[in-house]
Formats: sequence, structure tokens, C-alpha cells
Amino acid sequence: MLKDPWFTIEKIDQKTFAISEYGHWEKVHAFLLLGEEKAVLIDTGLGIDHMKRVTDQLTEKPIDVITTHVHADHIGSHGEFERIYVHQDDKDWLVNGIGGLSIAQIRKDIGRDITKPTPVSFDPKTYQPFQGEPAGLLEEGDVIDLGNRALTIYHTPGHSPGHINIFDQTNGYLFTGDLLYDQTPVYAHYPSTSPADLCRSLEKIAEIPSVTKIYGSHNTLGLDPKILMEAKQAVQYLRKNDLIRFGTGTHEFDGFSVHF
Repeated sequence: MLKDPWFTIEKIDQKTFAISEYGHWEKVHAFLLLGEEKAVLIDTGLGIDHMKRVTDQLTEKPIDVITTHVHADHIGSHGEFERIYVHQDDKDWLVNGIGGLSIAQIRKDIGRDITKPTPVSFDPKTYQPFQGEPAGLLEEGDVIDLGNRALTIYHTPGHSPGHINIFDQTNGYLFTGDLLYDQTPVYAHYPSTSPADLCRSLEKIAEIPSVTKIYGSHNTLGLDPKILMEAKQAVQYLRKNDLIRFGTGTHEFDGFSVHF
């Protein structure tokens, strides 16, 4: 498999690749999905190094970037690609700046706990998240045809207003962004988040049929779909105990946790 000084490239199958940044504490994943006619890149990572260097080596097909949500660790290399898509409810953050997070906090988070050498072009003190106009907007139920591969968009707010999940109908892969992953808490504790929306979104994705694998944007690459039922039961517990609100802290379940 392709070797790179910053990114780790892992083949999920012949037409699906994870592009990961394990040298950063957030352990961020982006995903390149190849179809017969074009490719989709789900998120573009932290922006510490240039992701297009990797995608250029993996495919010659035209690439559409689908944004799970507009936080700095998911839009880092957006400026390297021509066609960027985002949900309407996160468009303002993409164009005008990320809501609820100061640039000082973003720079602190981007520059800490790095365990691999970074390129000389990276300076956390001057780091600036991407801002720009998208090529188009995504909505609930949109189907993106890559040619012999179809992706369905689910609007899953909570972590951000315009957060989305992407379901690969062809393979049963569900790309959950920051709605669901393991090891570290899924969060909805900033003023720009919504605990209630996050829980409704978890219930929503638990009803998607024929999911074969969960691919969150952080930590373990590839989770068993049984975590969807655990998430659904977790929401029932949180609702029953009146915990779906700001300030109730971290709640741990079997395989994942949430922080409100």
C-alpha cells in the first residue's frame, strides 16, 4: 500500500480507502470512495499536510468532496479540491467561519499532542481553517451516483447543525462522521451543538437497513454494526433518566460514550 510521511493509507476494499492522521491526537479519518465515473472524498482531514498528494496517487477520476460537517479537523484540505459539497445548515460556517469555536481554541487543539514529524509548511500559531463557497448543497435523501456505486445522504444534526452521514448502498458501509465512533466521547457540549438532536440522529441511523460496517471519523477504523443497537438503547436510557441536556457530563456505554 502507498506510503506517506504524514498520512496512513489503508485499503478497505478495492475501491474504498481510509486516509488517516494517526500522528495527531484526534486520529482523524477521511475516506476515498471510487466509482466507475467519479470518486467521492468524505472530508479532508486536519490540514496539517496536503491530502491531494495522496488522492492524486490513488485515483485519476474527478473527485467530489462531501463534508460530514464543518469543523477544522474535517475541512483541512478543502482548499485543494474544486468541488466541495456541504449540508445547507453548515454552509454558513464553511463560508464565514466555524461557529462556537474561537480561532485560539482551534489552533491549540490542532497543534497539541502530535507524535509524527509535521511538514515545514505547518505552523499551529498561524493555522487558519478553510473558508469558501461550496459547489453545491446536500439534503436529506440525496443520492450521489458514482457510476455503479450509490451513496445516500442522511441529515444527522447534533454535533453540528448540518452534520450528515453517508450510506454506501453498494457495500453497506455507513460513514458516521462525528456522530458515532469509539474510544473517545462523541460530543454535544458546545453552545453550537444540540444533545437532543444528537440523540435523535443516533436513533435515526440505527434504523438504516443492511449496514455491514460503521466508519466513524476518529479512532478505530471500522466498527461492527451492532453498535447501532447499542446507541439506540443508550438514547432510551438517557431519555428515561433526563440526561439529554447540557451539563450532564460524559455517559459511557458498551463501545462508545457521549459528552453533554
